[in-house]
Amino acid sequence: MPIYTALQASDPDVYATVIGEMRREQNGIELIASENYVSPAVLEALGSPFTNKYSEGFPGKRYYGGQEFTDKVENLAIDRAKKLFRCDHANVQPSSGAGANVAAYFAWMEPGDCVLGMDLSHGGHLTHGAPVSHMSKLFRFVRYKMKDVETGAIDYDEMREVAKREKPKIILAGFSAYPRELDYAAFKSIADEVGALAMADMAHIAGMIAAGVLKNPFDFGFHMMTTTTHKTLRGPRGAMILTRGTVGNPLKAPEKTIENLPTLVDRSIFPGLQGGPHMHQTAAIAVALGEASTPAFKVYAQQILKNAKHMAKKLMDSGCKLVTNGTDNHLMVVDCVTSWNMP
Repeated sequence: MPIYTALQASDPDVYATVIGEMRREQNGIELIASENYVSPAVLEALGSPFTNKYSEGFPGKRYYGGQEFTDKVENLAIDRAKKLFRCDHANVQPSSGAGANVAAYFAWMEPGDCVLGMDLSHGGHLTHGAPVSHMSKLFRFVRYKMKDVETGAIDYDEMREVAKREKPKIILAGFSAYPRELDYAAFKSIADEVGALAMADMAHIAGMIAAGVLKNPFDFGFHMMTTTTHKTLRGPRGAMILTRGTVGNPLKAPEKTIENLPTLVDRSIFPGLQGGPHMHQTAAIAVALGEASTPAFKVYAQQILKNAKHMAKKLMDSGCKLVTNGTDNHLMVVDCVTSWNMP
């Protein structure tokens, strides 16, 4: 247990909130699917001297001096992500999942272009085109839905018709509140049919993909994947954009082709969206990715699925109605209206 002696001496008020939060997490049963507990090693990296360093640019191509260790730690994170997710490139600089999605859109599209994503009311995310988001003012979003909330089955026939009609530049497979596994082959087939880029937002299930207990969209030919680094990946708050293609010089604008996608993404992050990355966050991401490469992490991910399925069954046995009547991942969506007659 961290002592935080310097913090206690310097600022007792903040120290009290840190200790209070620590005890709250230790003593409570946390059921928020987007939260997790980082390891002591990740926590130490997050509080390391890397927090002092400005590192605009990319390894070997920075705008400040003194980068010998920042380059090493960022390359560690990149290499570990590439190995875990079987991709050609990883940008580990996004400060959040929402920012990663925005950068991914701008890497491939122009304002006014169309994205086909999951409807928010059927499990999608704000950045997948919710009208209240700023993204809906920049890009045109159309939506696919479940055809059967009892099973969670996506209406792929409707998705194909919408894609043919609307001609999206990106078809997005992803969710924030959908407890079933997607048919990535169907997504890729529809994307190929209309000439769209196949993108996956795997923020919630990235840890289980890394461990090999859920399917990897790249195995189905997807071009790009975004994810947060917390949630099931058990790292710090942050994000990554993973791509297939050839890594070029991020300081030069390439032609907009699938092969150049890694470079387009890098330039969309910097200088397009962010300045200097948070290097303490990058160091902690590297540690988390190292942990996710271990046999123990695979056992952990397998246990997540076992626990979730067992919990879902017990909830339903007790009269609780779950949307889709179960789960394929760590998510359970409770139908409160049916379960408890809530208005």
